[in-house]
Amino acid sequence: MSESKCRCQWAQSPVEIDYHDTEWGVPNFDEHHIFEILTLEGAQAGLSWETILNKRAGYRKLFKGFDPEKVARFTDADFGRLMQDSSIIRNKLKIASTINNAQAILELYESGTTLSEFVWSFVDHTPIVNRYKTLAELPAQTETSKALSKALKKAGFRFVGPITMYAMMQAIGMVNDHTIECFRYANLSEHPTLEA
Repeated sequence: MSESKCRCQWAQSPVEIDYHDTEWGVPNFDEHHIFEILTLEGAQAGLSWETILNKRAGYRKLFKGFDPEKVARFTDADFGRLMQDSSIIRNKLKIASTINNAQAILELYESGTTLSEFVWSFVDHTPIVNRYKTLAELPAQTETSKALSKALKKAGFRFVGPITMYAMMQAIGMVNDHTIECFRYANLSEHPTLEA
């Protein structure tokens, strides 16, 4: 049973455990997935990650599977509809930032790159494998996340502060921040793209 496995201390609830065991820290280069995580990490500010995970299905449905071309075309009427839907976090700035960020992604396309290529370039497209023993050792931000934040802001993105960006880096596997006793640490160190 997975419940007997040693895992990172933050994974407590069933939805957190599933996310931790199957997704967190797995290198992911998918454009829509990275846009999703960028959005969810921004939405999480001031809230628990469990709250966000419980609303993930709502986000995926309302933001059209995080297809930036579709989200970038959202109108004021779409914004109003989103503000009325309790399946996501109804925060004006956070919703507006998602639409804005979709438009910023399209500008990246026009410049000849993708969101995936842009963010992964900050680690040379190779995951950084850390060796932390406890949750307390994990940094909230790093020089790399600060640089990524600055670059994304310059490219027109919002809700991309250095702490939020480090959380995204952890989520999409740009860094392996599973603690060394966690069963996923060895999995991902040896086989970075391996699922549970």
